[in-house]
Amino acid sequence: MQAWRVHTHGEPREAMRLDEVPEPRPGEGEVKLRVLAANVNFPDALLCRGQYQIRPPLPFTPGVEICGETEDGRRVVANPALPHGGFAEYVTAPAAALLPAPEALDDAEAAALHIGYQTGWFGLHRRARLQAGETLLVHAAAGGVGSAAVQLGKAAGATVIGVVGGKAKLRTAEDLGCDLVVDRTCEDVVARVKEFTGGRGADVVYDPVGGDAYTASAKCVAFEGRILVVGFAGGTVPAPALNHALVKNYAIVGLHWGLYATKDPASILACHTELTRLAAEGAIKPLVSERVPLAGAADAVQRVADGTTTGRLVVVPGGAAR
Repeated sequence: MQAWRVHTHGEPREAMRLDEVPEPRPGEGEVKLRVLAANVNFPDALLCRGQYQIRPPLPFTPGVEICGETEDGRRVVANPALPHGGFAEYVTAPAAALLPAPEALDDAEAAALHIGYQTGWFGLHRRARLQAGETLLVHAAAGGVGSAAVQLGKAAGATVIGVVGGKAKLRTAEDLGCDLVVDRTCEDVVARVKEFTGGRGADVVYDPVGGDAYTASAKCVAFEGRILVVGFAGGTVPAPALNHALVKNYAIVGLHWGLYATKDPASILACHTELTRLAAEGAIKPLVSERVPLAGAADAVQRVADGTTTGRLVVVPGGAAR
């Protein structure tokens, strides 16, 4: 079978190589899956660079979430067992962790539902306790992670402010349902948020970017607001001024979604059930901007790493997704 593999760490376009390899054999408690679609995530780029918290042995295949087909014909959502990641024709995955692919979503959409939407749901509901009527500010609102948070925020009854980088992404955020979209490249984010909220600020800030985005968040978070630290796609890990959090009375809340798999595994299935319900009702739908053939996987990961994409890029090994 064909699989993209990283032999030496580096930028995805240079580090990933399309190889002919044997099909993976499932170990104890694992199943083999035919890859129907593999979503591209920012951690895939970090894996290629050797900068992710998990460092699989070289060579390895990146790709951390897929929609796949079991040998008995079931369509499932899964996290492949590294080093045999999803940018391949076949993978192995833990049998106990397989989730049914929502019927309302095609293969590419189902592949993009898991990590980004679970992160958004746990962040907004378990960590930030977002309430209907509150104001949610989402950084990188037109991206894969941000677009999920926008949809989940609207589904929860929040007023959503989206921050984007450039006019090309502004329309995408508007189409997602943002009540206000701010272009950080030409507008003052803090001033626009305060103006829109009558000086109060945002009750919840969803920040997968870090760096300057976090700095702006601290300036426009509301009294008793919550800043959700989701990731650092901007490349800079902020150093929060805790005296500022004390004086302004807001909370800085961390989210590591992967911990729920070990600390509270039942919650993963419960969340997936809720996401499936929301998808069936049309309240959420992964924003798949491109379906990429297997041969284009390295370029797709590089583009996500560079921050030039909107929505999700999904690798479809067998052609058009169901």
